[in-house]
Amino acid sequence: MALISLEEAKTYLRVDADDEDALIGVLLSSAEKLCADVARLSEEQWSAVNGTDDKEQLISLRAVLRVAILYTLGYLYEHREQADHHALTLTLRNLLFSVREGIV
Repeated sequence: MALISLEEAKTYLRVDADDEDALIGVLLSSAEKLCADVARLSEEQWSAVNGTDDKEQLISLRAVLRVAILYTLGYLYEHREQADHHALTLTLRNLLFSVREGIV
């Protein structure tokens, strides 16, 4: 189970056509990887988050990660020519603070 499907990503980006599906898919994968890295999630933790278990802690973690991934996806899509990855990473650190510190 992916946290965000291609259709959800396209809806978030307000893209109706299928012309950019490949690009959006690559950006979505990059956004997921970047968020997992910034949140300091191990492969095992990411697998749990990306799974189907419905423990309360995982549900909260998924909600936070979904917001961060969608934000990252939007940023990468809009700034695909000149993205400021340092600024993006700083914003993600703030968004994912609770995950990084083990609060969620």
